[in-house]
Amino acid sequence: MHIEFRHLRTIRAIHQAGGLARAADVLNITQSALSHQVKGLEEQAGVELFARRSKPLKLSAAGHRLLKLAEKVLPEIEALEADFENLRSGKSGRLHIAIECHACFEWLFPVLEEFRKAWPDVDVDIRPGLAFDALPALEKEEVDLVVSSDPEEITGVEFQPLFDYEPVFVAADEHPLARKPFVVAEDFRDQNLITYPVDRSRLDVFTELLTPAKVEPRAVRQVELTAVILLLVASNRGVAVLPDWVVREVRYHSDYVTRPLTASGVTKRLYAAIRSDDATKPFMAHLLRLARKIPVQLQRSEA
Repeated sequence: MHIEFRHLRTIRAIHQAGGLARAADVLNITQSALSHQVKGLEEQAGVELFARRSKPLKLSAAGHRLLKLAEKVLPEIEALEADFENLRSGKSGRLHIAIECHACFEWLFPVLEEFRKAWPDVDVDIRPGLAFDALPALEKEEVDLVVSSDPEEITGVEFQPLFDYEPVFVAADEHPLARKPFVVAEDFRDQNLITYPVDRSRLDVFTELLTPAKVEPRAVRQVELTAVILLLVASNRGVAVLPDWVVREVRYHSDYVTRPLTASGVTKRLYAAIRSDDATKPFMAHLLRLARKIPVQLQRSEA
């Protein structure tokens, strides 16, 4: 017996409408076409599906068995069709994000909090890109967006600029370097530097300052959490360099000071790497707008 989805829709429509004429209107076909379809289905089954002498038209025992299948299968098919339509229209989808910037968690969570309100049907997940090769994973469609400060030339991938930020020096208020208007590479030579537990090539303090100047801190202590880094700095256990969005509240905290790196300061740019095919998806475009807007809002809130 060959049962098609249209057969299941037919049996459900006739049962709900109570007659062929009304069911034909619901299904948008002629009554004769519907009768022909029912006859063909009964011939396949070898049994009658309707008690034809009853008014309104009622299902036979065999018809009820088929109706039970229709009521089980059709809602799942209709839900799947709705999901596909949402995917086509950009109302739903997957947004798995890899982060190459350890401190980005501090900025990204407010972005995603706003995003989920507008796009509740988009599956959002975050993977620390430090534990795997994030950009190759983007190419393989294992993730959908990579937050990075290091753009590359990759076919089929575009790096969308998000915002500029300033890596700043953070020290306890009583630290000797707190009295300086800015710090330079040489100032770190006798310091205990507290960093995130990532390779030096991913840390602004090394890439922008210490490595070019060939300066090595007295010691480097790696700490996972930003809050713990700040706690250790406040206890005068060392100094740190963090993005300005991380320490937006620290600037007004009496236990800390922030200072520019060098007299002119250092400016870096954060990017969102996405596949070119995904750039036009409505939810992706909205996320990028939020990612650019929220840091500006945070800066204004400080003023």
